[in-house]
Amino acid sequence: MTDHQTRMRREILEIPQAVARLLDQGQADVTKAAADLRALDPAFLVTVARGSSDHVATFFKYATELTLGRPVASVGPSVASIYERRLALGGAGCIAVSQSGQSPDIVAMARMAREAGALGIALTNDPASPLAGESRHALALHAGPELSVAATKTFVNSAVCALWLLAEWAEDDDLRAAIRGLPPLLEQAVTLDWDGPGAALGAGGSLYCLGRGPSYALACEAALKFKETCQLHAEAYSSAEVMHGPVSIVGSGFPVVALCAADAAEAALVEVADAIAAKGAQVHVTSDRATTAQALPVIRTGHPLTDPITLIASFYAMVERVAVARGIDPDAPRHLNKVTETT
Repeated sequence: MTDHQTRMRREILEIPQAVARLLDQGQADVTKAAADLRALDPAFLVTVARGSSDHVATFFKYATELTLGRPVASVGPSVASIYERRLALGGAGCIAVSQSGQSPDIVAMARMAREAGALGIALTNDPASPLAGESRHALALHAGPELSVAATKTFVNSAVCALWLLAEWAEDDDLRAAIRGLPPLLEQAVTLDWDGPGAALGAGGSLYCLGRGPSYALACEAALKFKETCQLHAEAYSSAEVMHGPVSIVGSGFPVVALCAADAAEAALVEVADAIAAKGAQVHVTSDRATTAQALPVIRTGHPLTDPITLIASFYAMVERVAVARGIDPDAPRHLNKVTETT
């Protein structure tokens, strides 16, 4: 590859400005949607998404369950689009996440949820998209154009928007303040040196990405990005689940990236990271509590639910460098298009 800055790199560096733009322009829409959720007071919510957007939905699930105690379940879009079945969603909230808002199966599920009586809220970078048209509220991501196939700034803005919706719904001033404080911290996060995991990959073709709680969603996103941009076989596990079988294939030098926030799960995740490192694996963890695994530098945000946002920004900066070092163009992964429309 020629020595030039990839579109993916430029878009990663735009993340702080994209989040600032969302916070500057999105308040009115987020406030209205949160007010409707508060008035509805749903006993449960469902999410509709695929790919990176589904990892945002998983992040929202954990954040909502931890903050408000409302169960959140992911529903399969094919239930509506392929099997043409209806779900009993009256009085529920339905959060649909899609960067493009174009995929027919996501749109079909959002339509079915609306017709079944759910309060539909779409998070999309295109507020004029079909998905937006099927939802009571369309929350624009304000991420700006994203040309690289691998989603980075749209993922971050989706996660921030989902978390902001929760903060407004819960009327949580501490979470609101942490979200408002993200842009300057993201400026630092995208410049951190995370070269250790890339060096650990060597010529191998597999690795694990670990997380726990909200950070598990980020581990899923990290594994996907290794596949998309680096053509590496990466699997995501909860740090609890990895010890129930998957740890068996870990050998000397096996690469592991463990993402953890400064939350109640940090000690448990670090314990697992250290235990796997003791088996000879090359483990890098986003915590200074590790004794055997290698600590990665992090930008903490002062709130456990916003910590994963800065973590994924630092990860993106690293994985783009790994792709380029492996001679792969991260802007155009093989077999992939920017917009994937499934039925």
